[in-house]
Amino acid sequence: MLERFLIVDDHPLFREALQNAIHLAFPVAETLEASSIDEARKILEAEENIDLLLLDLSMPGTHGFEGLLALRRQRPRLPVVIVSGLEDSRIVAEALACGVAGFIPKSVRKPELASAIRNVMNGMVYVPEWYAPDQTPPVNDSVGVAARLKTLTPQQLRVLEMLRQGKLNKQIAHELSVGETTVKAHITEIFRKLNVHSRTMAAMQLAKVDFAAVLADAGISEKRPRRTTDA
Repeated sequence: MLERFLIVDDHPLFREALQNAIHLAFPVAETLEASSIDEARKILEAEENIDLLLLDLSMPGTHGFEGLLALRRQRPRLPVVIVSGLEDSRIVAEALACGVAGFIPKSVRKPELASAIRNVMNGMVYVPEWYAPDQTPPVNDSVGVAARLKTLTPQQLRVLEMLRQGKLNKQIAHELSVGETTVKAHITEIFRKLNVHSRTMAAMQLAKVDFAAVLADAGISEKRPRRTTDA
C-alpha cells in the first residue's frame, strides 16, 4: 500500500529535506506539502487518505500549539509528528500531552530523521535522546492556566497580549508609555506566575485557553497586530 504524508512547514528548503527523508524511509511514498495551517486544513478537507502529518510548531499566524490543536480537531485520528527547531524537554512534554506521535528536532541528520519517521509509522512514539520527562514539571491543563492568568494584573495582561503578538520590549514600552526596564520587570513576573521561562512557552500556555475572554473579563480589548508592508 502506498504511504501518503503531509508536510506542513513554511520553509521550502526544510520541506524538501523532509521529503528526502520520507523517501529514504519509504521510496515510493507520496508527499503533499503545505506552507501554512490554512493550506494544510484545505488539503485535509480534500484528501482523505493521509497516513502521517509532519508539522513545524513555529508556523506564521499561530501561537504555541494553536496550529497543532486546529489540525487535530479537524482530523483527530490522524497521527501527527512535530518536527521543530525548539529543543526543550518542556515543549516535548507539552506536545506529547496534546497527543502527538513523536517530536523530531530539526537538527537531526537525514538518516535519523528517516528512521524516526519509519518508527512512528510502525506504531512507536519517537522522542529525542535528550528528552528528560522526569525533569519536566507537570503540564498545566486549561483550568490551571486560567487560574494562573487570573493572578496577573491588568497591565501584565496587556504586556502578555503584546508578547503573544510577537512585539519587542521597546515596542511594548512605547505603546504602554513606560520604560523598557518596567516592561522587563512585568515579563519576569508574568513568566513566574505562569511557570514558564520563555515567550514561546507563554504562548503555548495561552493556546490552551480563550485568552480573548480573559482579556474581556479584565476589561481589556484584544488588539490584533497591525499588518505591515515592506517599503
